[in-house]
Amino acid sequence: MRMGLIGLISLIGCIGLLTDITTALGEEKETRLEEIVVTATRTEKELEAAPGSVSVVTKEDMEKKNTKTVDEALNTVSGVFDRRGKGLMDTRSQVSIRGISGQSRTLILLDGMPLNSAYTGDVQWGGLSPEDAERIEVVKGPFSSLYGGYAMGGVVNIITKMPEKREFVFKTGYGSGFERGEAMDDLRKFYLSYGDKFKDKLSLFVSYGYKATNGYPSDFNVQSSKPTAGITGWSYTTDNQGNTRYLIGDRGDNRWWDDNITFKAGYDFSKTTKVNLSFIRTRYEYNYDNPHTYLRNASGNEVWSYGTVKESSFLSGSGGRIQNIYNITSETQFSTVKAKLSLGLVDQENSWYVTPDSTATRSGGTGKVSETPSQSYNADIQFTLPIFDRHILTFGGSFRHGRADTKEHNLANWKDEKSKTALTYQSKGKDITYASFVQDEIIILDNLTAYIGFRHDWWETYDGYANDVGKAGYPKNYDSRKASSFSPKAALVYKPFEKTTLRTSVGKAFRPPTVYDLYRTWTSSSGVTYAGNPDLKPETTTSWDIGIEQGLWKGAKIRAAYFENYMKDLIYRKTVSATLQENINAGKAESKGVEIEAEQRFDKWLRLFANFTYTDAKIKKNDAKPATEGKRLTQVPESMFNIGGDFEKGPLSASLTGRYVSKRYSNDENKDVVNNVYTSYDPYFVADAKVSYKLTKFATLSFSVDNIFDRDYFAYYKAPGRSWFGEITLRF
Repeated sequence: MRMGLIGLISLIGCIGLLTDITTALGEEKETRLEEIVVTATRTEKELEAAPGSVSVVTKEDMEKKNTKTVDEALNTVSGVFDRRGKGLMDTRSQVSIRGISGQSRTLILLDGMPLNSAYTGDVQWGGLSPEDAERIEVVKGPFSSLYGGYAMGGVVNIITKMPEKREFVFKTGYGSGFERGEAMDDLRKFYLSYGDKFKDKLSLFVSYGYKATNGYPSDFNVQSSKPTAGITGWSYTTDNQGNTRYLIGDRGDNRWWDDNITFKAGYDFSKTTKVNLSFIRTRYEYNYDNPHTYLRNASGNEVWSYGTVKESSFLSGSGGRIQNIYNITSETQFSTVKAKLSLGLVDQENSWYVTPDSTATRSGGTGKVSETPSQSYNADIQFTLPIFDRHILTFGGSFRHGRADTKEHNLANWKDEKSKTALTYQSKGKDITYASFVQDEIIILDNLTAYIGFRHDWWETYDGYANDVGKAGYPKNYDSRKASSFSPKAALVYKPFEKTTLRTSVGKAFRPPTVYDLYRTWTSSSGVTYAGNPDLKPETTTSWDIGIEQGLWKGAKIRAAYFENYMKDLIYRKTVSATLQENINAGKAESKGVEIEAEQRFDKWLRLFANFTYTDAKIKKNDAKPATEGKRLTQVPESMFNIGGDFEKGPLSASLTGRYVSKRYSNDENKDVVNNVYTSYDPYFVADAKVSYKLTKFATLSFSVDNIFDRDYFAYYKAPGRSWFGEITLRF
């Protein structure tokens, strides 16, 4: 593979030389404004000169597709896997990069501020509005040298818009499955925003977005116990490992709603000094309508229980989240020094879900509710200044403080999450991180630039506590603990020809254990204790990559990259005894792969694109579970392929995309080999299309179809089938 890549680079380099020669001989030269990105270096940098593999999804790109959630905007970016299994209703959606699985190993920023949860390190995408995003920058590879923890696979920075002139946007739409019960039925969407800039000084922006759907039955009731004689309506199936199971019903239409309100204000004191403030409140809630049993007795009446199978197996509880995001940034310049200060808070007021007890019925009964409020405070300061003629120095420091507190209560009625009674469980903890970083951009030659930097993070966890109420040995208080991580990185960007850019980088990144990893300890009714571990060390990865971007003829370019990641101290759960399982730093893993992209533009009216990602991601060592060694990492597809195009001519615009994702495993021994059954993760190809027509200068009507070929597959849950959506947009 490496020799093939070297050959590819050599061939493309020769093509680049030939294209430059033909340009010099008189071929008309295409001129385009350079796109500016900030995430790769923390400073404004031309995309072509950025030290790393950077992809940008613009506002226009999102509008060309039926983008319902922010993470969906990334699902055609090479090297990026968006794990979203059941449309809007999926609370477990994750974005991972280059085979480093798990949302907590990809840093998600909102206008430069980390969104990763203080509890698990995950990001809840529900409620974030794609319409508020101006662009999304995706930087692949280790970036702890600039951003600290979680940036193992890469960084995703959602950059929201700030108006430069008066603007008013109104959107509303409706859609549903082509067949009821097969996709998100009765999908409603509403968005309204207003922005203005006064006297070239004060900018204001406010928006409100709302989405809701009656959903579809995505969560099936599959049992290992065969229905008793005389009961009909069930069907044979298997679990994802091939064991015989029986499909007896579903848990009802999975309904969902979310909304968000955004307020932003900015004031430009001068061309170099400005302050921005923002507040975003997001909410979502899901629930299920009446469950469905497929079982009938000899009289044709519904059957809800048999043998050891109870009516509660048909039930699924509700859940939701409320989150407030506050951010203040200021930047200024004195002499040649640019300074930037950022202060932020991610306040998760509550994240909750309900679980019915085994004795619950459709009409009520007891249950449990789990609630986890958490907060993450962030502060960051950086300075950028030129040194001599060929050095640009960026340095600064960061602070992060997180805390989370999980409580579980009994419910008198599982259908009412406010009917709380006794506290049955609690776990909580806090952490704090201080960091300093420095990066030197060295202009070695006019066409050769080096980047050398490092960051040191000092991390501490404290106030750890767990109480499985009424169980022996509880409550437990945990001692505080400290650790540190040094994250260096070096990169080279070389432009041997005008249309050829070569890049390579090597670096180290880390992820600190979360409050969940450290302190979430509980004992099941069977007597097995699942223990957090307050002595966990940070996970680390050492990574390198090499890539090329090559312009060909007019409007055409290709990009290719090869990468390797070597992960250590991965956190796994180890079976200590028949009654104890504990988190330990047990794992080593590797992911290696190739990304290839091609794009062809025909003037401004047509763009065609294709990209392919191959990732070989395997566990190399796991003392907690040796049987997993040599197996593929969970939730990492071996291959992904995206192809499509978008067209714009006069008032008409259209887009068509196709996405292929290969088989994934959820079992770390890769035993879940059976496809097309509930809980399997199937390979799939999905095609989506959208057509828009500008009725007037201010009004646009659009119609989209998702999953055009009605591909039937599972991503644990049953994935949405073919659906349509119509929308009207007014923009003044």
